Amino acid sequence: MWIDCEMTGLDLAADALVEVAVLVTDSALTVLDDGLDVVIRPPQAALDQMRDVVRHMHTTSGLLSQLADGMSLAEAEQAVLEHVRRLVPEPRKAPLAGNSVGTDRGFLARDMPALDAHLHYRIVDVSSVKELARRWYPRAYFAAPTKAGGHRALADIHESVLELRYYREAVFVPPPGPDSAASKAAAERALAPRSATSPAPSSTASSTAPAVSPPAGTSSAPGVL
Repeated sequence: MWIDCEMTGLDLAADALVEVAVLVTDSALTVLDDGLDVVIRPPQAALDQMRDVVRHMHTTSGLLSQLADGMSLAEAEQAVLEHVRRLVPEPRKAPLAGNSVGTDRGFLARDMPALDAHLHYRIVDVSSVKELARRWYPRAYFAAPTKAGGHRALADIHESVLELRYYREAVFVPPPGPDSAASKAAAERALAPRSATSPAPSSTASSTAPAVSPPAGTSSAPGVL
């Protein structure tokens, strides 16, 4: 269950939902419906305290001009929940998927608790996959398709699905994956205690590792987990 939200900001204490979109895929990332997008009329106080960068973003996308005619929060939750239940009737079955979707979930839990309760507690965060690819498979990370980043909820969801499709093809083991023996061996290696005589991991890349140059203007530092 893919959900993307647009807000007046990221502060749960002060900001408001202004758009929610939902899209359903199967486990192979095949889109199963046309999706649903609802625009929500926020409290005036949330609009008044909106930062300039967010106001500019929602003005450029066209969302800001639609807010006055948006649904109430209760109407929006009902519309989204009906759509979700039609496609996934069983509660706690579908995990929530998207980019940095923990932020979206915080607003859903606050403002759409019935919808949040229908979703599985687990999430599939494409941004986490991207961050791991940046550290472990930098060539794949830098070759990833460029996203438009238009900050409209339904369009952003489609881009998230495409992004996960790309990483599934570029960095994941092809299906059906390793056999049981190979999986067991990998588990044993992962659980094996490090030898006391093993050298500490170097903070720099191995001399045998191929060099990867990031595009101009991007950082090559892998960061930390």
